[in-house]
Amino acid sequence: MKLINTYTLEIKKSKFIAYYYEVTTKEEVTAILEMLKKEHKKARHIPYAYKIGNIAKKSDDKEPSNTAGTPIYNLIINNNLDNILICVVRYFGGIKLGSGLLTRSYLNSANGTLKK
Repeated sequence: MKLINTYTLEIKKSKFIAYYYEVTTKEEVTAILEMLKKEHKKARHIPYAYKIGNIAKKSDDKEPSNTAGTPIYNLIINNNLDNILICVVRYFGGIKLGSGLLTRSYLNSANGTLKK
């Protein structure tokens, strides 16, 4: 596992910290997610998506359905990426964003890791 890039975005007091990892096994994905949960104990959500060959998974981590994991996963597929994990740690700022802005916030933060 190798951390390729990070990107931070702040929207209406919520902080989105995206991580882009190169991974080769599901065990690496599990280890990274556990590490992020320990490192960001006060974070509200850590949605993610990964693709390793023909194995893929996405999670909204208790965000409204398809507002977090799906946009991250679609970004991976649309860019023809493989052996990749993108996680976005969200610190809730106290203001609800609505599903449209929430989806864009996850997508933009994940996309930021690809552009640096």
